[in-house]
Amino acid sequence: MTRRKLIRTGLAWSAALLMAAPIFFMALTAFKTDGAADLGPFAPFTPTLANFASQNANLGMLRPVLNSVVEAGGGTLLCLLFALPAAYGLAFHTGRRRTAILFGMLMTRFMPGVGVIIPMYLIFKAIGLIDTQLGLVLIYAVINLPVVVWMLHSYMRDIPGDILESARIDGASVKQQIVFLLLPLCAPGIASTAFLSVVLCWNEAFWSIQMTSAEGAPLSAYIATLSGGPMPAEISAASLIAITPILVIGWLAQRQFARGLTFGAVR
Repeated sequence: MTRRKLIRTGLAWSAALLMAAPIFFMALTAFKTDGAADLGPFAPFTPTLANFASQNANLGMLRPVLNSVVEAGGGTLLCLLFALPAAYGLAFHTGRRRTAILFGMLMTRFMPGVGVIIPMYLIFKAIGLIDTQLGLVLIYAVINLPVVVWMLHSYMRDIPGDILESARIDGASVKQQIVFLLLPLCAPGIASTAFLSVVLCWNEAFWSIQMTSAEGAPLSAYIATLSGGPMPAEISAASLIAITPILVIGWLAQRQFARGLTFGAVR
Protein backbone atom coordinates (compact mmCIF):
# COMPACT_ATOMS: atom_id res chain seq x y z
CA MET A 1 0.00 0.00 0.00
CA THR A 2 1.44 3.36 -1.01
CA ARG A 3 1.84 6.18 1.47
CA ARG A 4 -0.81 8.30 -0.23
CA LYS A 5 -3.33 5.44 -0.20
CA LEU A 6 -2.53 4.74 3.45
CA ILE A 7 -3.19 8.37 4.36
CA ARG A 8 -6.49 8.37 2.45
CA THR A 9 -7.59 5.16 4.15
CA GLY A 10 -6.69 6.57 7.55
CA LEU A 11 -8.61 9.79 6.87
CA ALA A 12 -11.64 7.83 5.65
CA TRP A 13 -11.69 5.66 8.78
CA SER A 14 -11.20 8.72 10.99
CA ALA A 15 -14.15 10.48 9.36
CA ALA A 16 -16.32 7.34 9.66
CA LEU A 17 -15.47 6.89 13.35
CA LEU A 18 -16.07 10.58 14.03
CA MET A 19 -19.55 10.40 12.49
CA ALA A 20 -20.34 7.13 14.30
CA ALA A 21 -19.13 8.34 17.71
CA PRO A 22 -22.43 10.01 18.79
CA ILE A 23 -24.38 6.86 17.89
CA PHE A 24 -21.88 4.69 19.76
CA PHE A 25 -22.05 6.77 22.94
CA MET A 26 -25.84 6.94 22.71
CA ALA A 27 -26.04 3.15 22.40
CA LEU A 28 -23.63 2.78 25.32
CA THR A 29 -25.69 5.11 27.49
CA ALA A 30 -28.87 3.20 26.66
CA PHE A 31 -27.53 0.20 28.59
CA LYS A 32 -26.66 2.21 31.71
CA THR A 33 -28.67 3.42 34.65
CA ASP A 34 -29.25 7.17 34.90
CA GLY A 35 -26.76 7.31 37.77
CA ALA A 36 -24.06 5.56 35.75
CA ALA A 37 -24.76 7.79 32.75
CA ASP A 38 -24.06 10.88 34.87
CA LEU A 39 -20.55 9.58 35.65
CA GLY A 40 -19.40 10.06 32.06
CA PRO A 41 -19.11 7.94 28.91
CA PHE A 42 -15.94 6.08 29.95
CA ALA A 43 -16.87 5.22 33.54
CA PRO A 44 -17.26 1.46 34.24
CA PHE A 45 -20.84 0.23 34.52
CA THR A 46 -22.98 -2.89 34.68
CA PRO A 47 -25.15 -3.27 31.53
CA THR A 48 -28.90 -3.28 32.04
CA LEU A 49 -31.96 -3.66 29.85
CA ALA A 50 -34.19 -1.77 32.25
CA ASN A 51 -34.39 1.27 29.98
CA PHE A 52 -35.63 -0.81 27.05
CA ALA A 53 -38.09 -2.63 29.31
CA SER A 54 -39.37 0.73 30.46
CA GLN A 55 -39.89 1.89 26.87
CA ASN A 56 -41.54 -1.41 25.97
CA ALA A 57 -43.95 -1.04 28.89
CA ASN A 58 -44.59 2.58 27.96
CA LEU A 59 -47.69 2.41 25.78
CA GLY A 60 -47.23 6.11 25.10
CA MET A 61 -44.41 5.23 22.70
CA LEU A 62 -46.54 2.89 20.59
CA ARG A 63 -48.51 5.68 18.91
CA PRO A 64 -45.39 7.69 17.89
CA VAL A 65 -43.88 4.53 16.37
CA LEU A 66 -47.02 3.86 14.32
CA ASN A 67 -47.23 7.54 13.38
CA SER A 68 -43.64 7.52 12.13
CA VAL A 69 -44.28 4.47 9.95
CA VAL A 70 -47.51 5.85 8.49
CA GLU A 71 -46.22 9.38 7.97
CA ALA A 72 -42.82 8.45 6.53
CA GLY A 73 -44.33 5.81 4.25
CA GLY A 74 -47.32 7.92 3.25
CA GLY A 75 -45.20 11.01 2.64
CA THR A 76 -42.82 9.03 0.42
CA LEU A 77 -45.61 7.40 -1.62
CA LEU A 78 -47.42 10.70 -2.14
CA CYS A 79 -44.16 12.40 -3.08
CA LEU A 80 -43.33 9.70 -5.65
CA LEU A 81 -46.86 9.94 -7.07
CA PHE A 82 -46.23 13.56 -8.06
CA ALA A 83 -42.47 13.35 -8.63
CA LEU A 84 -42.48 10.56 -11.23
CA PRO A 85 -44.58 12.36 -13.88
CA ALA A 86 -42.81 15.66 -13.10
CA ALA A 87 -39.39 14.05 -13.57
CA TYR A 88 -40.58 12.36 -16.76
CA GLY A 89 -41.74 15.67 -18.21
CA LEU A 90 -38.54 17.47 -17.25
CA ALA A 91 -36.35 14.68 -18.60
CA PHE A 92 -38.01 14.19 -22.00
CA HIS A 93 -40.36 17.08 -22.78
CA THR A 94 -38.81 20.31 -21.50
CA GLY A 95 -36.83 22.82 -23.54
CA ARG A 96 -34.25 25.39 -22.57
CA ARG A 97 -35.87 26.22 -19.22
CA ARG A 98 -35.34 22.75 -17.73
CA THR A 99 -32.35 23.83 -15.64
CA ALA A 100 -34.12 26.97 -14.39
CA ILE A 101 -37.15 24.92 -13.34
CA LEU A 102 -35.03 22.34 -11.53
CA PHE A 103 -32.99 24.93 -9.66
CA GLY A 104 -36.13 26.88 -8.85
CA MET A 105 -37.69 23.78 -7.30
CA LEU A 106 -34.51 22.91 -5.40
CA MET A 107 -34.24 26.43 -3.97
CA THR A 108 -37.55 25.92 -2.15
CA ARG A 109 -36.00 22.96 -0.30
CA PHE A 110 -33.29 25.20 1.12
CA MET A 111 -35.76 27.78 2.41
CA PRO A 112 -35.80 27.76 6.24
CA GLY A 113 -39.02 26.31 7.58
CA VAL A 114 -39.30 29.00 10.24
CA GLY A 115 -39.97 31.50 7.44
CA VAL A 116 -43.30 29.87 6.52
CA ILE A 117 -44.30 28.20 9.78
CA ILE A 118 -46.91 30.85 10.69
CA PRO A 119 -48.91 30.79 7.42
CA MET A 120 -48.60 26.99 7.26
CA TYR A 121 -49.86 26.64 10.82
CA LEU A 122 -52.80 28.97 10.19
CA ILE A 123 -53.75 27.17 6.97
CA PHE A 124 -53.55 23.72 8.57
CA LYS A 125 -55.50 24.91 11.61
CA ALA A 126 -58.24 26.31 9.38
CA ILE A 127 -58.68 22.99 7.54
CA GLY A 128 -58.31 20.83 10.66
CA LEU A 129 -54.96 19.16 9.91
CA ILE A 130 -53.03 20.23 13.01
CA ASP A 131 -51.78 17.20 15.01
CA THR A 132 -52.91 14.68 12.39
CA GLN A 133 -51.13 12.01 10.39
CA LEU A 134 -52.50 13.39 7.13
CA GLY A 135 -51.11 16.83 7.93
CA LEU A 136 -47.55 15.54 8.31
CA VAL A 137 -47.91 13.29 5.26
CA LEU A 138 -48.73 16.35 3.15
CA ILE A 139 -45.89 18.39 4.67
CA TYR A 140 -43.32 15.60 4.18
CA ALA A 141 -44.41 15.12 0.57
CA VAL A 142 -44.14 18.83 -0.21
CA ILE A 143 -40.78 19.51 1.44
CA ASN A 144 -39.12 16.44 -0.11
CA LEU A 145 -40.66 16.85 -3.57
CA PRO A 146 -37.83 19.02 -5.01
CA VAL A 147 -35.11 16.56 -3.96
CA VAL A 148 -37.06 13.55 -5.21
CA VAL A 149 -37.86 15.19 -8.57
CA TRP A 150 -34.20 16.21 -8.99
CA MET A 151 -32.93 12.67 -8.32
CA LEU A 152 -35.53 10.95 -10.48
CA HIS A 153 -34.86 13.43 -13.29
CA SER A 154 -31.14 12.57 -13.13
CA TYR A 155 -31.88 8.86 -13.45
CA MET A 156 -34.36 9.32 -16.29
CA ARG A 157 -31.97 11.55 -18.23
CA ASP A 158 -29.61 8.57 -18.42
CA ILE A 159 -32.24 6.48 -20.23
CA PRO A 160 -31.70 6.69 -24.00
CA GLY A 161 -34.57 8.57 -25.60
CA ASP A 162 -34.47 6.20 -28.58
CA ILE A 163 -36.01 3.48 -26.42
CA LEU A 164 -39.11 5.54 -25.72
CA GLU A 165 -39.18 6.78 -29.31
CA SER A 166 -39.25 3.20 -30.58
CA ALA A 167 -42.11 2.37 -28.22
CA ARG A 168 -43.96 5.49 -29.37
CA ILE A 169 -43.57 4.45 -33.02
CA ASP A 170 -44.94 1.01 -32.15
CA GLY A 171 -48.07 2.64 -30.78
CA ALA A 172 -47.34 2.71 -27.04
CA SER A 173 -49.13 5.44 -25.12
CA VAL A 174 -47.35 7.71 -22.65
CA LYS A 175 -48.73 5.63 -19.77
CA GLN A 176 -47.44 2.40 -21.34
CA GLN A 177 -44.03 3.96 -21.97
CA ILE A 178 -43.74 4.98 -18.33
CA VAL A 179 -45.13 1.78 -16.79
CA PHE A 180 -43.53 -0.86 -19.03
CA LEU A 181 -40.27 0.80 -20.05
CA LEU A 182 -39.23 3.76 -17.95
CA LEU A 183 -40.09 2.45 -14.48
CA PRO A 184 -38.34 -0.94 -14.89
CA LEU A 185 -35.25 0.74 -16.34
CA CYS A 186 -35.16 3.28 -13.49
CA ALA A 187 -36.02 0.78 -10.74
CA PRO A 188 -32.65 1.08 -8.89
CA GLY A 189 -32.84 4.86 -8.96
CA ILE A 190 -36.46 4.89 -7.81
CA ALA A 191 -35.65 2.50 -4.96
CA SER A 192 -32.72 4.59 -3.72
CA THR A 193 -34.77 7.79 -4.03
CA ALA A 194 -37.65 6.24 -2.07
CA PHE A 195 -35.25 5.11 0.65
CA LEU A 196 -33.73 8.59 0.89
CA SER A 197 -37.21 10.11 1.12
CA VAL A 198 -38.17 7.71 3.93
CA VAL A 199 -35.01 8.66 5.84
CA LEU A 200 -35.71 12.38 5.39
CA CYS A 201 -39.31 11.92 6.55
CA TRP A 202 -38.32 9.73 9.50
CA ASN A 203 -35.68 12.22 10.69
CA GLU A 204 -37.73 15.38 10.17
CA ALA A 205 -38.01 17.17 13.52
CA PHE A 206 -38.88 20.82 12.91
CA TRP A 207 -42.27 20.32 11.26
CA SER A 208 -43.24 17.35 13.41
CA ILE A 209 -42.59 19.31 16.61
CA GLN A 210 -44.35 22.45 15.40
CA MET A 211 -47.39 20.83 13.78
CA THR A 212 -48.16 18.00 16.22
CA SER A 213 -48.59 17.56 19.95
CA ALA A 214 -50.04 14.14 20.75
CA GLU A 215 -52.27 12.35 18.25
CA GLY A 216 -50.08 12.80 15.16
CA ALA A 217 -46.68 13.11 16.84
CA PRO A 218 -43.96 10.84 15.35
CA LEU A 219 -40.90 9.55 17.20
CA SER A 220 -38.90 12.72 16.62
CA ALA A 221 -41.54 14.81 18.41
CA TYR A 222 -41.97 12.18 21.14
CA ILE A 223 -38.25 12.12 21.95
CA ALA A 224 -38.17 15.92 21.98
CA THR A 225 -40.71 15.84 24.82
CA LEU A 226 -38.37 13.58 26.83
CA SER A 227 -35.24 15.67 26.30
CA GLY A 228 -36.09 18.12 29.07
CA GLY A 229 -36.11 15.49 31.83
CA PRO A 230 -33.15 14.17 33.88
CA MET A 231 -33.26 10.71 32.28
CA PRO A 232 -30.27 10.44 29.90
CA ALA A 233 -30.31 6.63 29.88
CA GLU A 234 -34.03 6.34 29.07
CA ILE A 235 -33.78 9.07 26.44
CA SER A 236 -30.85 7.21 24.84
CA ALA A 237 -32.84 3.97 24.84
CA ALA A 238 -35.80 5.67 23.16
CA SER A 239 -33.48 7.32 20.62
CA LEU A 240 -31.80 3.99 19.86
CA ILE A 241 -35.19 2.39 19.27
CA ALA A 242 -36.08 5.29 16.94
CA ILE A 243 -32.99 5.02 14.75
CA THR A 244 -32.69 1.22 14.66
CA PRO A 245 -35.26 0.64 11.85
CA ILE A 246 -33.50 3.13 9.56
CA LEU A 247 -30.07 1.69 10.34
CA VAL A 248 -31.28 -1.87 9.67
CA ILE A 249 -33.03 -0.93 6.43
CA GLY A 250 -29.98 1.04 5.32
CA TRP A 251 -27.68 -1.88 6.08
CA LEU A 252 -29.84 -4.38 4.21
CA ALA A 253 -30.44 -2.07 1.23
CA GLN A 254 -26.96 -0.54 1.00
CA ARG A 255 -26.09 -2.37 -2.23
CA GLN A 256 -29.34 -1.29 -3.90
CA PHE A 257 -28.90 2.23 -2.56
CA ALA A 258 -25.34 2.50 -3.87
CA ARG A 259 -26.44 1.09 -7.22
CA GLY A 260 -29.21 3.65 -7.45
CA LEU A 261 -26.94 6.57 -6.57
CA THR A 262 -24.41 5.56 -9.21
CA PHE A 263 -27.09 4.72 -11.80
CA GLY A 264 -25.95 5.99 -15.17
CA ALA A 265 -22.56 7.17 -13.86
CA VAL A 266 -20.72 4.95 -16.33
CA ARG A 267 -21.82 4.82 -19.94
